[in-house]
Amino acid sequence: MLQLIDKKNTIVIYLIFLLILSTTSNKALLNKKEFSTKIDQIDVVGLSKDTKLKILKKLDIFFYENIFFIGKEEIDKIISEYNIIEEYNIKKIYPSKLNIEIKPTKFIAKMSTNNKLFVGANGKIIKSEIYKNSLPYMFGKFDSKKFLEFKKNVEDSSFNFSDFRSISFFPSNRWDILTNDDILIKLPEKNLLNSLDLAYKIIASDQFKGKERIDLRVVNNLIIK
Repeated sequence: MLQLIDKKNTIVIYLIFLLILSTTSNKALLNKKEFSTKIDQIDVVGLSKDTKLKILKKLDIFFYENIFFIGKEEIDKIISEYNIIEEYNIKKIYPSKLNIEIKPTKFIAKMSTNNKLFVGANGKIIKSEIYKNSLPYMFGKFDSKKFLEFKKNVEDSSFNFSDFRSISFFPSNRWDILTNDDILIKLPEKNLLNSLDLAYKIIASDQFKGKERIDLRVVNNLIIK
């Protein structure tokens, strides 16, 4: 009888020991998973659903990579493929999450050759199915660097892009503007800011009401028709 009781006690002790080992092992696995540095979540915010999904698909290559070894340059290479992006911020949220906050660029003009091609404030051509009727048409061969220079001068002047019906770029590195009031402004290659401000004052002056053309191409010469 005593042997039977001892045997039962031994079994109980073994069961308790196994339970302790099992609990300890599960906790260790849980802690290991909780503090894993392998990327298991990537979030992209700030874009349309379609563009977001396209970017996430390309970012799949970073899943299960060590978060400490992922360089910003590697992510930059993928993000920079999308012209819609104005700027972005990459955050590593330890231990295993990447968060990418994106600011899309604004459309400020539309290409005259294709209603689905737009010029972004970042100086890039963007394809979009969303039609923007109020934007000015862009004529001529597009040059991103020249456009960004022109854009800065417009922003520093009294004009806004919303004042324009069309803008035209010529091989001679010169711009023409057609305003919403059908006034054609022919700008010189240089001194754009001064010329824009002068044109704005002329248009605002009662003395020049009814004029349809302001020619500022020749230095120190003003031709108004």
